[in-house]
Parts: sequence; structure tokens; C-alpha cells
Amino acid sequence: MANKGSGVIIVSTFPTEESVLKEANEFIVNKKICACINLTKVRSVYYWNERLENHEEFVALFKTTKASSAKLKAEIKRIHPYDVPEIVELKMNDVSKDYLSWMIESTTRAKKGRVSI
Repeated sequence: MANKGSGVIIVSTFPTEESVLKEANEFIVNKKICACINLTKVRSVYYWNERLENHEEFVALFKTTKASSAKLKAEIKRIHPYDVPEIVELKMNDVSKDYLSWMIESTTRAKKGRVSI
């Protein structure tokens, strides 16, 4: 059984800010499988289909509990616009008790209306 009391961060990159915000509200935050999403613009350089790519992307940090991580990763994969999305799970080994409590509450309480981000 997954430990509901431990936190994780799921990292993924998206082509545009809109591509993550459009899906995050409807499919992630409102389903209560993610407590928080941080976004930041980055420059990515990598090979894809034997070509060197160099462009801006948005890194999304999805903060959730271990109990919700599998469902969150499946949801990201389902809605992601890339053929091969980055989906990396990072364990929170040292997180404040208050923040972890908030994450657990945010991902387990009953939905009280629509949440917008």
C-alpha cells in the first residue's frame, strides 16, 4: 500500500504555458491528485528524430503525495501533447510537517467547487 504521508514531485516539460495550464485545472487540480503546480520557462537542448532541438519549454513541478503519484503520472501521460513526455518522480526526503500536511489535505479532501489556476 502506498504511503499517503510522504510527498513527491512529478517533473514534466510542456511546449507552452497554455498547454499545461489548460489541462492542469480540468484534469489534475480539480481531481485532487495534485496539491500544487509550479511552472517556469526553460531552454531545452536535445536530440529528437536525429535532429538537434533547441527551444523554449515550460517545466511543471507537480507536488503530490506518494498515494496519488501513480494516478497523477497516468493523467499527465494521457493529456500530454508530446509523443514521449518527460515524467520523472522525485521523492521529498525532507519536507516540513506543515507543508506535507497541506499536501495531504489538498489531495484527499472532498472537492468543494471548481478550482482555477
